Amino acid sequence: MDAGMRASTQNDHKPRGRADAVMHSAADRRLAVERWLLSTLPDARGREVARKQWREMGAAMLPLGGLFSAVRIPARLVHAVAGTVVPAYVDEFLEHALDGGPVICVLHGGRRYYALVPGSMPRTWHDAAEEWRAVEVDCLGRDALLGVPPVTRVDHDPASWASYWSVPMAAAGELCAPLSVARLVAAGVHWIREEEEDADADA
Repeated sequence: MDAGMRASTQNDHKPRGRADAVMHSAADRRLAVERWLLSTLPDARGREVARKQWREMGAAMLPLGGLFSAVRIPARLVHAVAGTVVPAYVDEFLEHALDGGPVICVLHGGRRYYALVPGSMPRTWHDAAEEWRAVEVDCLGRDALLGVPPVTRVDHDPASWASYWSVPMAAAGELCAPLSVARLVAAGVHWIREEEEDADADA
């Protein structure tokens, strides 16, 4: 083997750098998610307003029913299924129960969770959504806005902000499967009804 071929072969077997091995850094993924969220807005002016809301208000008001919708679930129902009220454990439970689908937790004004789902869910799950209203679960779509926190806000800190990503969006456009959300709601309804029956029996 001549020297040139030997050098070429050696170069081919050099370990690749971390930048080559990791296709997308965490920062890249967050930027992609942020851009995807902003794409719900029709023009550059609307996107700049949303960025300003993130900086100054801690949440950008984004329209639902297009790229994504949201299922609002009261904390009581989520806690009943999770079996805990400890935020870190609840977040871990939701990540598992919804297969990593994104969830926003609003801390002020009564804790509640918003599972982000495909934009069509309010229409395709209309009958189920009507039944869910009895337990204060609401499927929000067109004509609704959702306060979405910055993609970097992933920690429970009610002293500093009003909402955070209980389960961050793993990649741009990655949403909760409607069936997974429906199963979570059904399990919560079951547990709450059992608790109510036990309370009536003890009365």
